Amino acid sequence: MKFFLPIATIAAYAITVVSLTVSFVACSNDKTVAGIEIGNPSIADLDTTARDTVVKDTTPKDSTPKDTTPKDTVIKKLPALPLTANFSVDYSDIDPKLLTKTVSMDEPILLDSFSLVLTQVRSFSSYYISVSVDPVLGLQLWPYEDTPDDELEISFTEGSSVEDPFKDIDLQEEGYLKEMGVGFRLNDMTSICGKILIDSSYVPFEYSLSNFQTLLLRYHYSQIEINDGKANLSVIFRVKQFIKDVDFSGAELGRDGVLYINSNFNPELWQKLNERFVTSFQPLRYDYTSATGDSLSEYVVDIWNGIAAKQGENTIINGNFKSPFTTDWILMNQFGGSADTSIIIENGSKDRIMKVQVNEGGNHSYSVQLIQENVALIKGVQYQCVFTIWSNIEGQITARIGSYATYETVGFQEHVDVHTTGQSVGITFTPEVSDPFARFELNLGGSARTFWIKDVQVIRLSK
Repeated sequence: MKFFLPIATIAAYAITVVSLTVSFVACSNDKTVAGIEIGNPSIADLDTTARDTVVKDTTPKDSTPKDTTPKDTVIKKLPALPLTANFSVDYSDIDPKLLTKTVSMDEPILLDSFSLVLTQVRSFSSYYISVSVDPVLGLQLWPYEDTPDDELEISFTEGSSVEDPFKDIDLQEEGYLKEMGVGFRLNDMTSICGKILIDSSYVPFEYSLSNFQTLLLRYHYSQIEINDGKANLSVIFRVKQFIKDVDFSGAELGRDGVLYINSNFNPELWQKLNERFVTSFQPLRYDYTSATGDSLSEYVVDIWNGIAAKQGENTIINGNFKSPFTTDWILMNQFGGSADTSIIIENGSKDRIMKVQVNEGGNHSYSVQLIQENVALIKGVQYQCVFTIWSNIEGQITARIGSYATYETVGFQEHVDVHTTGQSVGITFTPEVSDPFARFELNLGGSARTFWIKDVQVIRLSK
């Protein structure tokens, strides 16, 4: 469904504004507002190095038109962002943001030994320049090309920390980081061993990992900590999640007094723990290969729900253009398109309006694109996309929500008639797939003209 509502108080050239030039994009370590920029890519032939867009005084001081052309178009090399990783066990309540709790002797379960073999570290990014990386498979960061067989034994119970083996990883590469993946295989000790509190006494147990061959845990960029010029990935096994709602009281003990949990002993209990094992690491999503060779990919529900917007919330970041721009808004010039951007501030309301000056329309509507990625959409949930737009020349644009990885439409694609007075556009849609990184696009190419855009929202309507 699409609707248009005239905004009588808004018209091109009919408002007094302060103009502030800004171009996109810049690096930010604020995980709450945008993806981590891993690089400062040259998007087509346009400098996309952003300026600070914080406005301290919006009162016009001089009515003489000012030159707002960016003065510095040099792309500067960002400093290296090395990667470290730590692997541990957490006995605290289920909360991905809690620090790992020190184990105490009143825990319902205590882990004595748990280790896996680290086989790979991958990044999954959105790319705006020509790179030979499959966005679905991602980029292998480790092992390095010259040592492809490297592996690392990781002990979760001893709290392994990996820094030196990753010393040549620099996350400041081309693209914008969406996820990081860590891959494991089983080692020779294919069990987790420890003690379980049953009837006020600790009973030794051995849980077999033989249901799994390999697993890849994919962590959302907001789960990666950036401190002191380093990116740290914490891979934490959360015990409370692992044993949640599992009753051990009726389990059968072996003759040696050990509680064996495998396909032959206590198989129903084994199956319950198998269902919880991978999700207990609390990544955004995971892929694993079972003992029978079957592959399974799925999201972790509570992490995914924490990233997606709640009912009534706007999943667009900085849709009112009030925050300094980081990687939330991206201007894309390609196929002969050329455009500049600036922020204008409406007197009276003080609303911030995005101005896109299309200098060369290019060969296609998508020759100039205003883009925001990381729009988290849930399959089967109803949303409404709303934004206000007008132009100095009437004509059509294309509004779309697609996938950054495949470029296929996952939300909607609508041709919108743009007038010389402000129109509020509303498009209601229900995605057929879940996507934490859907891509909102306004395709503004095709002819030279000027656009004004404000109040961009993608509101979740249903639960």
